[in-house]
Amino acid sequence: MEQRNLGGLSVPAIGLGCMGMSEFYGRTDDDESVRTLHRALDLGCTFLDTADMYGPFTNERLVGRAIKGRRDEVVLATKFGNERREDGSWIGVNGSPEYVRRACDASLDRLGVDHIDLYYQHRVDTRVPVEETVGAMAELVQAGKVRHLGLSEAAAATVRRAHAVHPITALQSEYSLWARDLEADVLPTLRELGIGLVAYSPLGRGFLTGRYRSSADFPEGDTRQQRFPRFTEENLAANLALVASVEELAARKGVTPGQVALAWVLAQGEDVVPIPGTKRVGYLEENLAAAEVPLTAQELAWLTRSVGQAAGDRYADMSTVNR
Repeated sequence: MEQRNLGGLSVPAIGLGCMGMSEFYGRTDDDESVRTLHRALDLGCTFLDTADMYGPFTNERLVGRAIKGRRDEVVLATKFGNERREDGSWIGVNGSPEYVRRACDASLDRLGVDHIDLYYQHRVDTRVPVEETVGAMAELVQAGKVRHLGLSEAAAATVRRAHAVHPITALQSEYSLWARDLEADVLPTLRELGIGLVAYSPLGRGFLTGRYRSSADFPEGDTRQQRFPRFTEENLAANLALVASVEELAARKGVTPGQVALAWVLAQGEDVVPIPGTKRVGYLEENLAAAEVPLTAQELAWLTRSVGQAAGDRYADMSTVNR
């Protein structure tokens, strides 16, 4: 697979988001997830993304189980900062230096590895200066526990402050055809500083695949309609007009809507790496094939123009998004 550069870290052009293997998107199957992870590695999709909060904690253990014996093949990314209890209840955003150190050691243990390739602050803790948080993260680099540092959903000014303490390799934020708010100031700042963008939810949490058209299409246990306003019945109906353009171009090209949506993200720059999530081998293979879907300049411009502003916020609670 084509390699891209994230602030000095070489990764495949498409990574794999692992969250849904453990939580939020309906029934889980660890054995199928491990098969999916192994297939990803076999296909050169070696950039794996997890976090301590997924599960909580179980997703890191799952990824650790899957990469056992293959650690050298993997660019392993995980996150801290959204603090949860073992029972799944939420504590809050935590960026304190003491917590940074404790969270890293716990993640290393669950993953069964001696270092993390890319360690993100999952959300910015507005009660703790980012300089203090990143200072503690930098200590982890010096100790050999972490190779590269990242932030997630951070504002341009926050990225600048963090980067002044220790080089930030990548910012992970939601970015897709229906989530483009970071183009105004965050993306230009990243490019000025030489920081890569890891685009999570590049398929709009599955919406841009065209698979979700009403409440009946969500599997039992799926929490999208509760957690993300764009998926409420009212907003879902309004947002179907957005996916219609993606479906139209996909039909003309003989590919899937999801592949068109991913191809659009890939075309936004060599410093942009999408990490679509899936827990099934078939969808993984479909997603990775998007790297072979060319979009002309005219098609890209038409998509950008046609897929307008989505109805509804990205999250029910946008207070943890640092903008």
